Amino acid sequence: MTLLLAGDIGGTKTILRLVKLHDPSNFQASAESLHENRYISAEYPDLTPIVQQFLTEATEQLGELPGIEKACFAIAGPVINNTCKLTNLSWMLEATRLGRDLNIPHVALINDFAAVGYGILGLQPEDLHTLQAGKPDPQAPIAIIGAGTGLGQGFLIPHADGYRIYSSEGGHADFAPRSEREFRLLYYLREKHGIGRVSVERVVSGNGILSIYQFLRDLQEIPESPDVAEVVRTWEKQLGLSEKSVDPGAAIGSAAVDKRDRLSEQTLQLFVELYGAEAGNLALKLLPYGGLYIAGGIAPKILPLMTDCSFMDSFLNKGRISPLLELVPVHIVLNAQVGLIGAAVRAAQL
Repeated sequence: MTLLLAGDIGGTKTILRLVKLHDPSNFQASAESLHENRYISAEYPDLTPIVQQFLTEATEQLGELPGIEKACFAIAGPVINNTCKLTNLSWMLEATRLGRDLNIPHVALINDFAAVGYGILGLQPEDLHTLQAGKPDPQAPIAIIGAGTGLGQGFLIPHADGYRIYSSEGGHADFAPRSEREFRLLYYLREKHGIGRVSVERVVSGNGILSIYQFLRDLQEIPESPDVAEVVRTWEKQLGLSEKSVDPGAAIGSAAVDKRDRLSEQTLQLFVELYGAEAGNLALKLLPYGGLYIAGGIAPKILPLMTDCSFMDSFLNKGRISPLLELVPVHIVLNAQVGLIGAAVRAAQL
């Protein structure tokens, strides 16, 4: 039996989980969650006091605990040589210092999207919604794409001892329009932001949903509904503030799923098509017959829209190469804690 500590560390919140691993050779079947809690990151000067408080709480609930042998923390920021300066906090984290401060022999820091890659290996069947069964090949690469605040991309390559996880900056590749309307969107974004190129992340992300909405709104072909318009206008007035009081992407997505605003519906229709097209581009580069997994916070929230034909039609619409993509298994990750699972999977490997 091995006791693991997993963490998902962000600028807003920190989630910690204590995991008992009964069989190190089979994480999925033998991992048991003992205790979990979340904390507001900005209320603490560093990760160490959060972990210390968490372990005190766990001991009070579970009784005396054996020593934690391994820990892994997924960090919202670039991780270089097991160190990380968080993007939205003043924390500077070092695995060596954390291990010393917390008396944990083995500690690793990984990027939060790399943690999603590890998390794929720890998911259960109920954590997934399959869009295309394909023909799975366990010897082939696995691809991950996830639209949230930005657009994460990564991949897993099989090795003799399992998989190696690799991060990517594919979300910053060029947005490639496919139709007259998408070219108009490209020109709109270039003029609006005063930029020479537009990355795919500018349209396939939470901010991308808002950008598409503003583009369609400004065409003045579809009227706005008062409730969604109020949220978007409030957000626009708060530009430049560090914190906003509204989330226009969520409001637009909710209105589209509920079919109560035609402009929001058209926005999400185009968003889903662009998401599918970019997922197909990633699949062409990797031929991930081990599976392509759609992670990130947006897809589960708009699941009815992701599961209609537009996402997969765009995914497969690659001309004469389309038959190759029909073999790729495509899954939506429903478990919002896939990154936390991934941190535990990585800790088990230390």
